[in-house]
Amino acid sequence: MIESATVPAIELDGVVKRFGQSRVLTGVDAAIRRGRVTALVGPNAAGKSTLLKCILRLVRPDAGTIQIDGAVVSNDPAYRRTIGYMPQRAAFPDNLTGDEVLALLRRVRGPDTAIDFELIERFSLARELRKRVQAMSGGTRQKLNAAAAYLFRPSLVILDEPSAGLDPIANGILKQKIADARFAGVTHLITSHVLSEIEELADDVLFVVDGRVRYSGSLDGLRVETGERRLERAVGSLMRGVAS
Repeated sequence: MIESATVPAIELDGVVKRFGQSRVLTGVDAAIRRGRVTALVGPNAAGKSTLLKCILRLVRPDAGTIQIDGAVVSNDPAYRRTIGYMPQRAAFPDNLTGDEVLALLRRVRGPDTAIDFELIERFSLARELRKRVQAMSGGTRQKLNAAAAYLFRPSLVILDEPSAGLDPIANGILKQKIADARFAGVTHLITSHVLSEIEELADDVLFVVDGRVRYSGSLDGLRVETGERRLERAVGSLMRGVAS
């Protein structure tokens, strides 16, 4: 894969997705810049989660192309080796312990993959990982979900509503991990309804409404365009512009 800093980490060109008669994504064009935190924002049913799933090839787009590090995404799943993914709700097997879940992930990735245990340590998960997933609290499952996203030192991390189910201390730990990884050059694509939280982390904003990109650029640029300093108010201004 191409590693030049001038090549976007993710490039979307005319991405379309339909479910039956419903058109969820309507020609999405965007470039996610490398080594930055991009916030994917928009109202409910805007197509945000579908777009993430298209990037991960969990959902196949009906038209358009997606490139990761300059390589067109195809049916070959090998490109996902460089991606960490934290879904809103992880579907770990209930009958496995947390340790067994991590061991399974390591077997799938291969024995030579570098491992990052930082979140496991900072979340104090060692004892909790001895439990079966079905016996874990929702918050513990979400901590395991976050730890799994960073486990293999990815160059791209996709986080879908990462703060959901986390207590304030755990959420703070995760936000610090995002900031530290970003400083180390890791690209992040984050979707969240808690705009005040992602405002602390985001460099760029990708604003989607009705399956179409309405703004793509820096957070500072959005502030200038809308005349609003707070992300929540800036997004509200964009929403009013779409409605009118």
